[in-house]
Amino acid sequence: MRESRWRFPPSSEWPDDDLIVAGADLEPGTLLDAYRRGIFPMALSDPAGLLGWWSPNPRGIVPLDRLRVTRSMRQSARQYEVRVDTCFVEVIGGCANPLRKDGWITGAFIRAYTRLHELGWAHSVEVFDREGQLAGGLYGVRIDRLFAGESMFNVRRDASKVALMALVQLMRDTGMTLLDVQWRTDHLESLGAIGVARERYLALLAEALASAGT
Repeated sequence: MRESRWRFPPSSEWPDDDLIVAGADLEPGTLLDAYRRGIFPMALSDPAGLLGWWSPNPRGIVPLDRLRVTRSMRQSARQYEVRVDTCFVEVIGGCANPLRKDGWITGAFIRAYTRLHELGWAHSVEVFDREGQLAGGLYGVRIDRLFAGESMFNVRRDASKVALMALVQLMRDTGMTLLDVQWRTDHLESLGAIGVARERYLALLAEALASAGT
């Protein structure tokens, strides 16, 4: 895999705004370099499709020991089967549904993250109902002990929450430490997400990346 031909500014030069810089591309080397620096891409409202690279302040994370699991979620979990990396394209396609409010996942993003999946960096957690139909799921990028969550979706009740429950358990079982959810939304906060200052997130990221393996 080729190294990125782009160079992101060091964190000491980042603006106070969530948007760090614009431009670059979605090549695997660029994406992985960005995640290692605490940055992730989303398209800007630009006719030319210019990319924005973001580092929210505060940053949304889900502490692995603070996931809020309700009785309803536990009951729903018994109705579903969870799988990992069996239908990544379908999951990212569900997340990219153009009917979703504030959708941002374009065809270019689908192609880029599918390539990351083929290279072993991007992963999906999938939830199936009793008829074997995909009911929901999530996807993101794993680097060492970091999982950078990108998006989740569901077409059946609590399916995305069940996927998050499964992800947290998998992370705990494999010694991972940092679950990044980008922004702390009301929905994620109801599941246990918190916001941490950018400097704290970068310190947690450094700890998560200071381990061998991928």
